[in-house]
Amino acid sequence: MSIKLVASDLDGTIIDENNFISPNNLNAIKDINNKKISFAVCTGKSYSVGKSLCNRFNATYGIFGNGSHIVNLETGESIYKHCLRLDEIKNCIDTAEKYNLHIHAYTDKDIITSNLKYMDLRNYKLNPLGSRFLITDNIYKAIVDNNLEVLQVVLSSDNHLNIVKSELQEANDFSVTTISKFGKYKDLIINKEYEYLSIAPKNTNKDEALEFLKDYLQISKDEIMAVGDNLNDLEMLKNSGVSVAVANAYDEIKNIATYTTTNNVSQGGFAEAVYKFIDFNDTNLNVKV
Repeated sequence: MSIKLVASDLDGTIIDENNFISPNNLNAIKDINNKKISFAVCTGKSYSVGKSLCNRFNATYGIFGNGSHIVNLETGESIYKHCLRLDEIKNCIDTAEKYNLHIHAYTDKDIITSNLKYMDLRNYKLNPLGSRFLITDNIYKAIVDNNLEVLQVVLSSDNHLNIVKSELQEANDFSVTTISKFGKYKDLIINKEYEYLSIAPKNTNKDEALEFLKDYLQISKDEIMAVGDNLNDLEMLKNSGVSVAVANAYDEIKNIATYTTTNNVSQGGFAEAVYKFIDFNDTNLNVKV
């Protein structure tokens, strides 16, 4: 069966830790677009942070905030949006204060924070003009006063956050995903090791978003190829017809993938996967729905 949708993570899969994009990956994306196969970028980044990269790739769809927001990038239309409730946001802020954690929040346009640190500092360094950075001493008040729709909250620390994650999950009915930036996964953009919790509404993840997009495009999961490297890509890969882990992926991702590339992200692992599973000499072109 032909691949009709390529869904790929961004950081660590198409773009490396130094924000480098392999020419091979760029060429593969160009070939995907030329063959009229839908291409979806699936990222934990917000729309405002990831939009310029998606435009550079001519991506068809963007799954942002680990699945809380889906945008048809050809029209600019938001086709799905799932926001946190105010009580959920308040609970995250209280937890951050209890454990002395850094906290920031994402809307589709804003990054709300008390100071630039960890992921919001990374976002600023990578794309200072892409988002509106709202820096405030009272994040909750800023959200309420400006009637902001929050898609994702992030709690960050120099330490591991297992206890915090367990406490949040026991007391709340929302999705919590751990991303570790220790050791070989160190954030080289800000030269720091840390861990963060990505908090989104219940049943919000890349897999649920991809399920929505599958139904939206009226295709089957067997017609989807998903590519990733990190733990927030796990379920997305499990439930796609073809699942690919790039060589630098977490072992948990490699263990469930259909195929693990020989090349890492910097060497064009994404491109390797594309050319392995898509026949660009096939004259029976796939057509976007």
